[in-house]
Amino acid sequence: MEDRSNQEQSNKIEGAEAAVIQLSRVSSLEKPGGLLCSLRPFYEGCIHLVLFICASISILVTVGIVVVLLYESVQFFYEVPILEFLTGTRWSPLLKPQHFGILPLLCGTMLVAGGSAIVAVPIGLGTAIYLSEYASPRFRDIVKPLLEILAGIPSVVFGYLAIVFVSPIIREIFPSAGVFNAASACIVVGIMILPMIISLSEDILQSVPLSLRAAAFALGANKFEVTVRVIVPAALSGIIASFLLAISRAIGETMAVTLAAGATPKLTLNPLESIQTMTAYIVQVSQGDTPTGTLEYRTIFAVGLALFITTMVMNVIAQYILSRVGERYE
Repeated sequence: MEDRSNQEQSNKIEGAEAAVIQLSRVSSLEKPGGLLCSLRPFYEGCIHLVLFICASISILVTVGIVVVLLYESVQFFYEVPILEFLTGTRWSPLLKPQHFGILPLLCGTMLVAGGSAIVAVPIGLGTAIYLSEYASPRFRDIVKPLLEILAGIPSVVFGYLAIVFVSPIIREIFPSAGVFNAASACIVVGIMILPMIISLSEDILQSVPLSLRAAAFALGANKFEVTVRVIVPAALSGIIASFLLAISRAIGETMAVTLAAGATPKLTLNPLESIQTMTAYIVQVSQGDTPTGTLEYRTIFAVGLALFITTMVMNVIAQYILSRVGERYE
């Protein structure tokens, strides 16, 4: 028995020695002068290079878009005075006599953006307040994925919905409305930007510190008073930023507006009439009927530059407001 126990003990010692030897062999690769240690700068350099390329792609794409827009727009403004472009009230570059005033397109774009904001802002803010302050966790977990599904529906589907469903209802209520009108575009675009407003506003409301809620309840306020007088004012900057981001999304909407609002560049604020936005005009001219290099072709880039500047200003304002509210509550 003693010999057997000694044999088992010696086997354990030999197994432990083998494990130590194996571990020392592996760790020798990692210690100074080992293989992995010598290759580590190379691996880290490759990772840094890949990350730098990924970060540079978006910058290069943005710079390339701006360069192309500026180059073609400068060629356009050689033939059309920029003052006429910014202040003209008629837009008909494809018909004779030609007029290059962008105000009808700008007015149509702002009409759709403003109308969609009127539709989406009250509904989106109310839904965000309900999800943040009143809804149960189970109900919130059900509604949030549904909002993501709504955000994933293609815009051309909303445009078709505007033609076959929304526009007939508007014409039933207002017989003077046309088949293509700005009101139907405002409604469907408002539905499209609802998920953005709800999601961002709900996140901002959730970020309000619990100490503010507790202090308000301690003073005897009820749930409604805490929500309206404490939480919403505390998150107002972030809510406004979500509105601006959603409106910039509405300004850049293309297919739904092209199908619903028509293609009539008209300087009007009547939502029952057919209008044309900047994005809809770009779609119209980009169909291949306009020869490359002509003045009519360069109007695409001039309008695109105006649209780019408009959306960039809206996004900069929204990001500035979001940065302020983030510094306050983080």
